[in-house]
Amino acid sequence: MLLNWTVMILYNYFSAMFVGPGYVPLGWTPEKSQDCMYLQYCKVCQSYKAPRSHHCRKCNRCVMKMDHHCPWINNCCGYQNHASFTLFLLLAPLGCIHASFIFVMTMYTQLYNRISFGWSSVKIDMSAAKRDPRPIIPFGLSAFAASLFALGLALGTTIAVGMLFIIQMKVILTNKTSIESWIEEKAKDRIQYYQTGETFIFPYDMGSKWKNFKQVFTWSGIPEGDGLDWPVRDGCHQYSLTIEQLKQKADKRIRSVRYRAVEDYSGVCCPVTKGVKTFFTTPCTEEPRIALSKGDLILATRGLKHWMYGEKILDSAGDGGIRERGWFPRKCVEKCQYDSEMDQAVDGEKKNR
Repeated sequence: MLLNWTVMILYNYFSAMFVGPGYVPLGWTPEKSQDCMYLQYCKVCQSYKAPRSHHCRKCNRCVMKMDHHCPWINNCCGYQNHASFTLFLLLAPLGCIHASFIFVMTMYTQLYNRISFGWSSVKIDMSAAKRDPRPIIPFGLSAFAASLFALGLALGTTIAVGMLFIIQMKVILTNKTSIESWIEEKAKDRIQYYQTGETFIFPYDMGSKWKNFKQVFTWSGIPEGDGLDWPVRDGCHQYSLTIEQLKQKADKRIRSVRYRAVEDYSGVCCPVTKGVKTFFTTPCTEEPRIALSKGDLILATRGLKHWMYGEKILDSAGDGGIRERGWFPRKCVEKCQYDSEMDQAVDGEKKNR
């Protein structure tokens, strides 16, 4: 059984790693040229982003149905390897539960044979068991320590990887990805902020958990579709999600606030010199940090209590320039004074919408 677990875990792990998520072809454009108005354009890949695709900074490609970039497989989880990655998340905890059971029973039986009870004390003799036959593998103090360590490792893996499996199954049963769940949350926030009265319906939810499940898991192991065109529920448009993304992108430009750096920041993940609270509340994300020099201008789009996320304004960056985006400590910047007029413009825009 342990060999079976090992083979299945490694098979799905390496499948997720080497098969990959599938990438949007370089230079891809939709069949109908008029559909380009519904899509975002990727300047790095020199192609339009197909529905449900996103550009990965680590892979440096537009990934089809991107869920996230996983450092443990050194690849993205997406259209082609979503099933293998999820099966790996399922099989790893099951194998660890089986191993934990073996470790617990081994330590219990071995310690039980070595415990002697006195009137006032309990003694454990780790040198040898009281009963015959002796075990094939000697169970001494070092073996007990190794078994205890392996048990803790197996239980820790079961909890950590098991939680990831539950998260993945939740998004799969609604036919979403982690990124699309975040887009849906931002859609609700945008509608509530501008009070437009519209309703955003996620277009790829087939209305049945079983149908959504079959979109990822198939008997052949090959997911349905080609990763570029997707079936949508009744009443939704093929580009409903991409249109919402364009609205959110325009809204982010309107609601962004201009800040000026008042302190230098080297771009380290956990800065020691920016305060204890800033050090311990660093964002737990793979998104980068940007280095700041005193006087730099930044457009902040979102933030936490002690951190902010935004884009540095570069004079040399043209339309095709590389943008510097990432997190930076809130302590290092201050809001530009002339943004009060921009805030009034945003309020006016809100009323108009």
